[in-house]
Amino acid sequence: MPLSEHEERLLAQMEEQLSKDDPRLVSTLTGARTRTPRSTLLSISLLLIGFVTLFGGLISQTIPVGVLGFVIALLGIYRLITSFRQPSMKNGRKIKGSKSSLMSKLEQRWEKRQFGDNNSGY
Repeated sequence: MPLSEHEERLLAQMEEQLSKDDPRLVSTLTGARTRTPRSTLLSISLLLIGFVTLFGGLISQTIPVGVLGFVIALLGIYRLITSFRQPSMKNGRKIKGSKSSLMSKLEQRWEKRQFGDNNSGY
């Protein structure tokens, strides 16, 4: 049984308000990270610091410093790649127009409460 237009609007407003009030909760429930300029800047900074440390280790011919620089640069690249791989979100909704997983989870919970399990013997 589909929701009425009024119920859909109310649910969309509630979801939008929740994403504004607590974006960390929404990202935790949906499993998606929001890409912020701050996290991108941190990733690029780690990458640059790693390269500087790596070259410092090469110039001073100190192997542990070079390895540490390589690991830091690798961490920066990993963070940068994983932040771009996650679906980008805007106001708690996926940009592609598909329903967010938060909405689908809420709908499934609502249907379970309203209609119960299919195995209840009806």
